[in-house]
Amino acid sequence: MNFWETITGSDLTREWKAFETRAEALPADFREAWRQITAHLLPYAGFTGRNLMPILDGALGLLEETAADGQSIHEVVGDDIEGFCTALAGGEGARSYRDRWREQLNRNVARKLSRLGG
Repeated sequence: MNFWETITGSDLTREWKAFETRAEALPADFREAWRQITAHLLPYAGFTGRNLMPILDGALGLLEETAADGQSIHEVVGDDIEGFCTALAGGEGARSYRDRWREQLNRNVARKLSRLGG
């Protein structure tokens, strides 16, 4: 990856298109699971989303392998796709973008209040 790709995010676009191409080759129920996995993982993305690319690649690889082995989607991710995604993102307590924004807001309010009070 060169500097220009890093700045523009073109490497991420290329990688995302490759993921979508791979996902299109999956059976319908696996494609639906992939759609749900990406939707549930996006809140855990950093500013650029680069931190999710290895996780998404691994999740898609798991779906590809298990589909090729003839397993059902429920054998792979179970009935709780959101819980599966939480585990992928780092387990319970993993910080989402909402958590980071909330912490930043709380710090800013506390800073303002300390200026007013002191």
